[in-house]
Amino acid sequence: CKILRCNSEYVAATLHLRGPDRGAAFCTALRSYSLCTRRTARTCRGDLAFHSAVHGIEDLMIQNNCSKEGPTAPPRPRPPAPNPHGFESLDICDYERSFLYKHGRPPGFQHCAAFGDPHIRTFHDDFHTCRVEGSWPLLDNDYLFVQATSSPVAKGSNATVTSKLTIIFKNMKECIDQKVYQAELDNVPAAFQDGSVNGGARPGGSSLVIWERSPGRHVEIRAAYIGTTIAVRQAGRQLSFSIRAAEEVARAFTEEQDLQLCVGGCPHSQRMSRSPRGRGRVPAETAQALCREMLPVEDVYFQSCVFDVVTSGDTNFTMAAHGALEDARLFLPDAEKLHIFQ
Repeated sequence: CKILRCNSEYVAATLHLRGPDRGAAFCTALRSYSLCTRRTARTCRGDLAFHSAVHGIEDLMIQNNCSKEGPTAPPRPRPPAPNPHGFESLDICDYERSFLYKHGRPPGFQHCAAFGDPHIRTFHDDFHTCRVEGSWPLLDNDYLFVQATSSPVAKGSNATVTSKLTIIFKNMKECIDQKVYQAELDNVPAAFQDGSVNGGARPGGSSLVIWERSPGRHVEIRAAYIGTTIAVRQAGRQLSFSIRAAEEVARAFTEEQDLQLCVGGCPHSQRMSRSPRGRGRVPAETAQALCREMLPVEDVYFQSCVFDVVTSGDTNFTMAAHGALEDARLFLPDAEKLHIFQ
């Protein structure tokens, strides 16, 4: 069965295609891909990758309004194979390209965020407000460890905010050295703890990079070798964390790694209502008006904003909720799940 050859020829033919003008060339590549799969149908009947590719092609042709009739591109000349599998060794550090090569379709992704009080949006689109003082793991899997340290939002308050984030990108022999990123209030660096800005001296070191979006306030860490992007922000006196992770990466953990706020949300004993009782530091009507300026849709991001401003008296929390919503807009694979209503 030579389905992997069909997959790699399709990847090579579409890799450079970008933007709104790619239509005709993309459809030509899809027809070529379809023709290649038909030629291998007899020997690939029992191969899951083959059936996945066939269904993926049908979906892509429908999505892109491609006709089944039309020109097909001749196969691209194949360079001498650098390894027995005919796949560039460095491509193992490009997760999305590698996944497409192996499975004939793009990978799926999941989104998690922690911001404000803190409020947690889990990979499964559950939403909790937590009373988690001290250090708690947001993620703990085979590739990543992320720990958030929380402290009281104000003296005598039950509400807490994230004051420190520690992110460990675990050693991946083919691609990166282990890297540790740490952010604290008023110290959101655009570098790892060792001063580097990428994954190190290994051949795939550039598959892990830090980008400074706003000096001292917003960084983005792209880990292409695991198909993952992380955003860290500071708004007022709190830090926020957002991640877009490949499904395979998000699920790579054992039963012993069961406490992960991004996976299971807050433990029941640590969950809070977002309807604070008693006197707040800002009247609820004032907080609602402030939050509505940044968050016109009255979803959980809006509710969280109101809760945080009432509880803390800090209007910068409107920026925290707004930043989390903007990250969700960028990172969510399904735009229809952007707003959560409870």
